[in-house]
Order: sequence, then structure tokens, then C-alpha cells
Amino acid sequence: MRGWWERGRALGAAHPQAVDIGIALLVQAAMTMPFVVPRPPDQEPATWPAYGLTTLTVVPLIWRRRAPLAVLTAIIATSALYKLAVAGPGQPLPYTGLVIIYTIAAASPPWQRLVAGGLLTVAVPVSVWLNTRTARELTFSLFVFAAAYVFGRLTDARQREHLIGAERAAARERARIAREMHDILSHAVSLMIVQAEAGPVAVRTAPERAEAAFDAISATGRDAMAQLRRMLGVLREGDEPGRAPREPQPGLAALPELLDRIRASGLEVAYESAGAVRPLPEATGASVFRIVQEALTNVVKHAAARAVSVQLTYGEAAVDIRVLDDGRGPRSGSGGGHGLVGVRERAAAHGGTAATGPGPDGRGFEVRVHLPVPTATEVAR
Repeated sequence: MRGWWERGRALGAAHPQAVDIGIALLVQAAMTMPFVVPRPPDQEPATWPAYGLTTLTVVPLIWRRRAPLAVLTAIIATSALYKLAVAGPGQPLPYTGLVIIYTIAAASPPWQRLVAGGLLTVAVPVSVWLNTRTARELTFSLFVFAAAYVFGRLTDARQREHLIGAERAAARERARIAREMHDILSHAVSLMIVQAEAGPVAVRTAPERAEAAFDAISATGRDAMAQLRRMLGVLREGDEPGRAPREPQPGLAALPELLDRIRASGLEVAYESAGAVRPLPEATGASVFRIVQEALTNVVKHAAARAVSVQLTYGEAAVDIRVLDDGRGPRSGSGGGHGLVGVRERAAAHGGTAATGPGPDGRGFEVRVHLPVPTATEVAR
């Protein structure tokens, strides 16, 4: 049922005029009931002119979104004409008035709502005076119109909340894409710079190493382009031919290839995992890959290290990441190039923590990240 409801809402949003026509038809059906129910002998029978005037009262609802105040004025005028000119059956509820007041409350600016309130302040007492002239009818009429107005304002508040939520989600998605693109470009450009700087020396001393360096530059550039195309693909709608495919972000399965690229830059890379290796949620696996990538990129750019070790430790409800190099360690001040803001942001996004600082005995630089993850049973569920 919820799926049908969501599809109906989407269809209505795409065809608002059809929705308004449908609402007008429903109101017309409700207002037809007093004409088909037998009337007491002491009352005049319902006539076709009276029914036609009733229909004339409903027709303006078709334009309720385009000109709500004009529709309200037309409904008040035709309702007054119905009461004064014909002896038709009355209605249990002012259907047309309730619909247009709800519409004005839900979708109109404040000045239109104020004008509508002024018109009702005059029209409702006059209608009661022309009908029963009782306090009971006046109280009931004021109550139902106030209820329609309140429901309209609640609908407007809910729509605004959904809009704000959608804008926040879009902002988070833009920030995520920007962070992903920064990681991709920073990693690729850093490796290419290291290889390019080593290339001229290698050409003179070890041509085979120079060839490997140029191959590494080419492979890194191609991989960066592929990842960027994949990332930018999420910004495009549809799956038309020629558009970038929406492939998943690299996860744990891509770690070996990442480590091989780092090794090609001349850095010794050791990798080990501890604990019971198990599947991780896709988002967590992608974050683990990006955290390791960012840590290694900072090693290449700033550490002047010869070796680095990467360790993943799987716990029952968490995974711990440790990247340790043997370079010059943290710089004085704010941390210099080791200020891994992206690592901390990714850890915080998963409810985890990240810490950076000197390695054991003050040598090198260490990145430690703790990411809570669901248990294997929760992942399967």
C-alpha cells in the first residue's frame, strides 16, 4: 500500500491539474448526495437549476492553485446566489469552502492568507444569518474552517521540512563527492609527482627503473581518470548510452592494487590483517579504502619515509586501521602536511575516532582509526 501511495504522490506532483480536476469531481459527488436522497414532503423538490448552480460552485476548484483568492471569491458569490435565488437542498458541510481555505493555508503567501481570513470573517456570519441564525451553526462553521486552515498550515510545515531535509542531504552529498574527488586527485597527483621527479635520475642511472616509473605514472593517471568518471557519474541522471556508469566506490578489494601503486613509487609497503576477516558494509569498506589511501598519500608527500606498514584489525563490532611510516615524524606547530582532516571526517561520519601522532619511540608518523561496524549477523540481516 505504501508503494502505491508513493507512486500516486509522484504522479500527482507531475500532473497537478489532473489532481485538481479529480478533487473537483469528488466534491461534486459529495454535493450531489442531497439531490439524490428523497426530500421530505414539506420541502420543495430539488430542481435542475439548483443542481446546475451547485456545479457552478464547484467548477472554480479546478483553478484553486493558480488563483486561490479569485476561486474563494467565486465560491462565496455562487454560494450566496444559491442561497438567495433557489430553494435547493442544503449541504452538511461547506465542501468547496473547506477545500479552498486548505489550499490557501498550504500554498499561499501571508498576505493572501490574511485577505482570505478577512473574507471569511464577513462571509461566515452572513451565511449563518441567511440560514439558521443560530450560535450552534456559527460555532460549527468557524470550527470546520479553522480546522481546514490548521491542516493547510501543517501541510505547508511538513513540505518545508521535507525541502530542508532534501537540501541538507544534497549538501552532504556534495561534500562527500568533493571529499572523494580530493582524495582521488591528491593521491594520483602525489604519486605522479614522485615518479616524475625520480624519472630523470633513473634515466641516467637505471633505464629499466625509468621505464617502470613512466609506466606507473601512466597507470596512476588512468586509474584516477576512471575513478573520477565513476564519481562524476553519480551526478548524472538516467542510464542513457554514453553516460558514466554508476559503479560502486572502491572498497577493501581494491586495497592490493592501491598498495602496488605505492610500491611502484619506491616505498616499501607492508600489509597485514588481524582478527577474523569478514565482509563490511559497502560504505564502511569504501571509507576504509579512502582512509588508507589518504594516509599513504600523506606518507608519499610529506614523510620522506622508506617504508610504511598498513594493518587492519577486525574486531567483533569494529575495525581498526593503523598506518605507520619510518619517516621524519610529525612537524612542529599544527602538524604540517600530516593534518589529515579528511581521515577524521570519514571516521566521524561512521561514529568512529581518528588519531595521528608520532610512532613508537617517537619515530615516524602513525595514523590510527577506529570504525564501529555492524556485526556479521547485522550485515547479513
